Amino acid sequence: MKLDKIQQYLLKEIADITDTPEGAYNIRSNSQSIGRQSSANITITPKTEVSGIDIRIKEGTKNERVHIPVVMTESGLKEEVYNDFYIGENSDVEIVAGCGIDNCGSHDSEHDGIHRFFIGKNAKVKYVEKHFGSGEGTGKRILNPVTEVYMDENSSCEMEMVQIKGVDDTVRTTIAELKSGASLVVRERLMTHNKQQAFSVYTVSLNGKGSSADVVSRAVARDSSFQKFEAKIVGNAECKGHTECDSIIMDNGKILAVPALEANDVDAALVHEAAIGKIAGEQIEKLMTLGLTEAEAEEEIINGFLR
Repeated sequence: MKLDKIQQYLLKEIADITDTPEGAYNIRSNSQSIGRQSSANITITPKTEVSGIDIRIKEGTKNERVHIPVVMTESGLKEEVYNDFYIGENSDVEIVAGCGIDNCGSHDSEHDGIHRFFIGKNAKVKYVEKHFGSGEGTGKRILNPVTEVYMDENSSCEMEMVQIKGVDDTVRTTIAELKSGASLVVRERLMTHNKQQAFSVYTVSLNGKGSSADVVSRAVARDSSFQKFEAKIVGNAECKGHTECDSIIMDNGKILAVPALEANDVDAALVHEAAIGKIAGEQIEKLMTLGLTEAEAEEEIINGFLR
């Protein structure tokens, strides 16, 4: 697998890849797979009717990782990709995805990735998705991920959703349906600059007894950027659900938080929290007494907040 310097840079940012990954992987660049490998327990096959792949993880697979990052370096390229994950019962795996766009041209570049997860009974999944944009062109870097999660009994899924730099427009849609005993944890970290816009929409349905969800977003809106966080937890059984938006607003940035709870069972215990504010002056002053400039103090606080 041969990579140029820009591809290497993007893969490092979104998937911490510096060489050919071990185990199963599919690396996509400019609408083509440039490297694909299955393992004994994880099979990756291309779809035939639409662009995308099927990832099948055998029952009982433990301590394995699969990489499926996407990079785009051609200005004006737009693609829609469908990836389906079938995670066998009693497995324990990590899936590393993400998309990086480097746009040095005048035309918009866009990647719309639709990921569906079918998680078997007692299976455990960690999913890491990082989005990143770079390039000095006037064309936008647009990312619109759709994530659907269907969780069988007593399964668990931990999702790390990160977008820190360079994405001009994004609509991030996540839908999850949980059966009895299933557990979903989402940690979103998001920062916007300039005139960037970011919309995050979550709808989590707790359908089984003992199911639970914890959806937390930490976000920073700088310059004249705009963010909207909309999270809905639906309790259809005896369950526990929590959603939280914790945001910092700077300069002329704007943030709209729209938490929603829907309880359809008397034993559904649902909680939402939302907090939006600026960086406290005493925090900056304290760091400045240690020798940091005001700008350095702000960056240190933001980095710690989004860590």
